[in-house]
Amino acid sequence: MKRILIISDGKPGHLNQSIAFCKIKKISYDIVEINFKNKILKGISYIADKAGYYSENFFKTHKQINYEFYDAVVSTGSSTYYFTKYISKKYKLKSIVLMLPKSYDYEDFTYIVAQKHDNPPKLNNLVEIPLNLSMPVCKNYISKDENKKAIGIVIGGPNEVFNMNLIAIKNILEEIKNKHKNEQIFITTSRRTPSEIEELIEGMEFDYKLIYSKEPSINPIGDFIEKCDEVYITIDSTSMISEVRANSNAKLNIIDLESEYEDTKYHKLVNIANSIDKKLDFEKLLEKIGI
Repeated sequence: MKRILIISDGKPGHLNQSIAFCKIKKISYDIVEINFKNKILKGISYIADKAGYYSENFFKTHKQINYEFYDAVVSTGSSTYYFTKYISKKYKLKSIVLMLPKSYDYEDFTYIVAQKHDNPPKLNNLVEIPLNLSMPVCKNYISKDENKKAIGIVIGGPNEVFNMNLIAIKNILEEIKNKHKNEQIFITTSRRTPSEIEELIEGMEFDYKLIYSKEPSINPIGDFIEKCDEVYITIDSTSMISEVRANSNAKLNIIDLESEYEDTKYHKLVNIANSIDKKLDFEKLLEKIGI
């Protein structure tokens, strides 16, 4: 039976993509977390890769793994790519990396799965996909009234491109509530949502409400995808936009935010998401990749 080892950097957003890959390919997996000893060594790893030099000494001590037990290693995120190469070369395993591994040589990964908004090059070992890999699971946090439409709202937060204005968000939420007054409305905040926005949402009435800072262990997105007929998501939340559009036939509405920038990766991803009108068949998109 084939088995994959996932190399994780400890970031849930990256790890979830690797897990989704394994589930889409229907292959069992184990997970090991690997981290560089320091930022300097991560920088040196780019040079070492160009020189064809690979060593485990760049990394913190990790638990002993019988790498020969696996058929391939899969990883997501810039802190994982060098170690993925090291393991694949030393133990002659297939190497599969998700997202474009910028600053590393592309040619000697077995496969690269890259998102369209990164404008990946055309390579024989590269598979371009429109949106991030994901396979959300409904946890039944939310009870849906089958006699009503369900509306989901996902609120992110400010970042290097977008600002989040309290009054603007208040007005948008009131508009959504007025538009869908006879329907169920569910809302969730996220890790980056400012406290003043969370306080605003706490004071408003919704059929389901998740305040991330109070319940960070709960992720209701799988329920939104399973139960909602229409979803509103702030433009900064690229992973949520990607996850909802890729896995749902629901109508997707992007909530725009203040920004001094145009044509960023966020805008490109939104354009891609808006060009898709139904959920993706990830199994077909990844059929080229053999383990």
